[in-house]
Amino acid sequence: MDLSVTIGALRLKNPVLTASGTFGYGQEFTPYGELAGLGGFVVKGLSLAPRRGNRMPRIAESACGMLNAIGLQNVGVEAFLKDKLPKLPWRETAVVANLYACSAGEFGELAGVLAAEEGLAALEVNVSCPNVSEGGAAFGADPVQIARVTEAVKSRAGDKPVWVKLSPNVTDIAAAAKAAEGAGADALTVINTLTGMSVDVRTRRPRLANVIGGLSGPAIKPVALRCVWQVSRAVKIPVIGVGGIVSAEDALEFILVGAQAVQVGTANFIRPDAAFRLAAELESACARLKVDSLDSLRGSLKV
Repeated sequence: MDLSVTIGALRLKNPVLTASGTFGYGQEFTPYGELAGLGGFVVKGLSLAPRRGNRMPRIAESACGMLNAIGLQNVGVEAFLKDKLPKLPWRETAVVANLYACSAGEFGELAGVLAAEEGLAALEVNVSCPNVSEGGAAFGADPVQIARVTEAVKSRAGDKPVWVKLSPNVTDIAAAAKAAEGAGADALTVINTLTGMSVDVRTRRPRLANVIGGLSGPAIKPVALRCVWQVSRAVKIPVIGVGGIVSAEDALEFILVGAQAVQVGTANFIRPDAAFRLAAELESACARLKVDSLDSLRGSLKV
């Protein structure tokens, strides 16, 4: 069965990618599977300068998921390009850079640094980070800000496709999606984490030093499915589904509601070979569910 998919001009051998922040820089997972067996993977969020991230503790388990407040710790774009990217099999599978910045101008500058890199297949823009120049609000909560960031990245991205990763912490995710599409986004990643917190009644303290963190894992899958369904009906550009995917059937559910491809995130913490296993099992899952092709399944939900 042909499992290949296209996301704009980018062709992937299968629809399985890994989500940013859950797969390191790729090399960390080579003991558990062949990176080239994935459709692609998205590296940790990159900023212009290295970031130490938030203080510990930064991860807490929750029912059917986990909370994290890592604070986008990363080595910085220069170290990534020098020390990480050359070791990745970018000729065999798509390597996607995830961008983090605190202003539209900074996003554009970062895109300009990455635009000429042959080893990068696409740029994914994290619009769920603090907008320092606008009083600390999240870019992803404001369609106007989403459009500004998307335009800034597109203007400096060269021929690199630009994916915009949307936040579910909004009242109308379709409006956010349309804003990104209108500003030139080539695809949308749906969704980022939900805002949550966890407390310990014995110590009467929060389980995260940052108090609030991002909820991910199977617990958010119903929300992610709803968002992918709404967004795929609202825009004409491809949608990449992410949120609680742990099995091949989960992945097919996202394709059923309109996703072109999927990203595996928290499952990589549960077992580090999760994405590799899912990609390997996808064809047999299709046969079991009598799915003749991904194109025939995509967006075919009967409502």
